[in-house]
Amino acid sequence: MRCVCLYFLILTAFGLNLIPSSRAQDSPDHKAPGMASTAPTSGFRAEFLEVIAYYEQKYTRLAEAMPAEKYSWRPGDGVRSVGEVFTHITSANYGAARALGTALPNGVDLKAIQALSGDKPKVLQALKESFAHLRSTTLALNDSDEDKPQKMFGRQSTLRGSFTMITGHFGEHLGQSIAYARVNGVVPPWTEDAQQQQQKPAEKPTP
Repeated sequence: MRCVCLYFLILTAFGLNLIPSSRAQDSPDHKAPGMASTAPTSGFRAEFLEVIAYYEQKYTRLAEAMPAEKYSWRPGDGVRSVGEVFTHITSANYGAARALGTALPNGVDLKAIQALSGDKPKVLQALKESFAHLRSTTLALNDSDEDKPQKMFGRQSTLRGSFTMITGHFGEHLGQSIAYARVNGVVPPWTEDAQQQQQKPAEKPTP
């Protein structure tokens, strides 16, 4: 199935330039996700954790804003529906974590996740759990391995390069989801927040 038709890729860049960055420092040795180290404050893992938090907030807020009856909407044959985009990101989070060395959690079935696409509450729950899993996986990695060879999405790269690929994948499908929302008359919540803020009357200066 195609990821997205050309029309919807036009909006891929919406709101994707706000991700902060920092410089590297070493972290403790690799640990299992359940024993992950404290979140780093600098280094390439810290930067990627900020990326995860940014996109998690965007995806979950947009998934919550989309009406349940629109989860089966798709722009045409052979293109993912609203709900299928969210379950695709969910599955990709687990797949990326597995590529980074963390097995799927007990009870997680990627095919079953795809089958949830029409059920808004279950999609939201699965989406949030997948982001939490990817975050735990990232915490379990080691900053000193940033140049270690790593395969991600069928491409050979480094661990640092894999983070870049995951980020690009997030951006592609967030743009797709924003386009889906707009076509269906749904304003992205963060855009609505900004519009409401702009409409507030300016406070008068204190005499």
